[in-house]
Amino acid sequence: MNILGVSCFYHDAAAALLRDGEIVAAGLEERFTRRKHDFSFPQNAICFCLQDAGISSADVDAIAFYDKPFVKFERILVSCLAAFPRSFRSFMQAMPLWLRQKLWLRQIIQKELQVECDVLFMEHHQSHAASAFYPSPFESAAILTVDGVGEWATSTYGVGAGRELNIYREIRFPHSLGLFYSALTAYLGFRVNDGEYKVMGLASYGEPKYLDEMKELVHYRDDGSFRLNLKYFAFHYGLTMTNRHFHELFGQPPRRPDFMERSGKNGKNTAGEKAQKLTQFHKDVAASGQKLLEDILLNMVAHIHRETGEENLCLAGGVALNCVANGRILRESEFENIWVQPASSDAGGAIGAAAFVTHQLMRRNHRTPMNHVYFGSHFSESEIESFLVGNEIHFEKLDKEELLQKTVAALIDKKVVGWFQGRAEFGPRALGNRSILADPGSAEMKDILNKKVKHRELFRPFAPVILAERLQDYFDLDCESPYMLITAGVKKPQEIPAVTHVDNSARIQTINCRQNELFYHLLQRFETETGCPVLVNTSFNVRGEPIVDTPYDAYRCFRKTGIDLLVMGNFMITSREDPPISEIGNLHNPFKPKNSEL
Repeated sequence: MNILGVSCFYHDAAAALLRDGEIVAAGLEERFTRRKHDFSFPQNAICFCLQDAGISSADVDAIAFYDKPFVKFERILVSCLAAFPRSFRSFMQAMPLWLRQKLWLRQIIQKELQVECDVLFMEHHQSHAASAFYPSPFESAAILTVDGVGEWATSTYGVGAGRELNIYREIRFPHSLGLFYSALTAYLGFRVNDGEYKVMGLASYGEPKYLDEMKELVHYRDDGSFRLNLKYFAFHYGLTMTNRHFHELFGQPPRRPDFMERSGKNGKNTAGEKAQKLTQFHKDVAASGQKLLEDILLNMVAHIHRETGEENLCLAGGVALNCVANGRILRESEFENIWVQPASSDAGGAIGAAAFVTHQLMRRNHRTPMNHVYFGSHFSESEIESFLVGNEIHFEKLDKEELLQKTVAALIDKKVVGWFQGRAEFGPRALGNRSILADPGSAEMKDILNKKVKHRELFRPFAPVILAERLQDYFDLDCESPYMLITAGVKKPQEIPAVTHVDNSARIQTINCRQNELFYHLLQRFETETGCPVLVNTSFNVRGEPIVDTPYDAYRCFRKTGIDLLVMGNFMITSREDPPISEIGNLHNPFKPKNSEL
């Protein structure tokens, strides 16, 4: 039973193929097209999934889409009519894409894939809930989904047991925690649907001095519900997230973003405007909004525990990527265990839609826990070598022991390593296969990575990866965190300053041998040589670009940044001279997307 899950047309378009309930392959469209958060129809991701599974579109039993376009269209029409005439510009901007593309999704899918199988449409939060529960390790669990908005729902809770999944209650648009946090993101000068994690990082530099003002924006009750005070928001009728009442409440206008935030491209601000510096005011506003989000989520979780009596909690939706809030839920809620879908944004909806069809509609009862996220692209040693030889790139070919020895020696020598191995990760985090690695014991490493490699804001923290068996020696966390989705306190900040945030916390990844054998052995070797079982692990990309996917992407990123050496498979590249940097854009790239193969 092959079920293809698809999500697209909003952000983070993706495809996932499930065979009898087990994830065979999954990919984000952005990795193939190199357009960050690409929302277009995921032709390349679908093509990859089918090829990886060794099947054609004719072998697909059903296609599951992650929401219901007509219900979403109804919400947009009703909302625009309710806010007319203020909503006129928003309505006119939305309609062409809806009438030309989004309403004809069944026909688009059948045409692109040339299939006649069933195309089934799930509710958006059904897909999120299914992505949280079915891949989880729990036989039964409460489920909480929180995001911007699906069709009408913005938050839901329910219970999963075996193959059954039931949603009990929902909160509807325009009352949305995700949109509240996105409004805060826009007010602070970051891009919506991209900069929310920057707000989370910035919050640690401030104090929640504006918590009373934040509570004026969102009211919440003991029954877990909340309502936005729409007086302060514009997203439900206009093209901006906030309005003058919001700005007057905090006493300052929105922060001017820099060019990258406004355009998503590298370059100078051609309008001549300078980005407004982040001040203590902005940091305190971020801290206040983050505190309110955490408090509301804890209130929701407490209510869900009282209502369901479950010991386990599953989380999904874009807000579930807030690892600081997840850490508080783990520490302070009554739930014994939590599991967060690693691709909690719309990308994970592709997995959820396919899982919902498999278990609820096809009535299959074979649940396979999601023990890793390595479902993406992969390249053979011969493919990597052919790329290097074909572009006259100098390299060393090493066996496993030599590779580990030389990589660890470079890390000890304070070198920054691009690490490209095996299958790409599905979701927003690099977890050891498309990673940039560095020594966590260097106090200067954080600034080196931000300035010379990632080209991003200096306040942004870096995450540690640690051997699972050494977790409690370094962090205040008593359960594994394989997907960098939980923040906890650092016990030995003086030993790992590069991964210790300003508030003495870290967003932790644990690794064991079953999850990623080569990466685990690299950390083991580093611990043997240094006594430290921790490395800096950040995604292999630069600001504004998706994580690298192919050997071409990896080499291009290596040459255009301050990465000192590149390890791809068994090959080590240290030369930064051949070919000349001026020719990087003309490299032969045998891994270009091949849409025609659909």
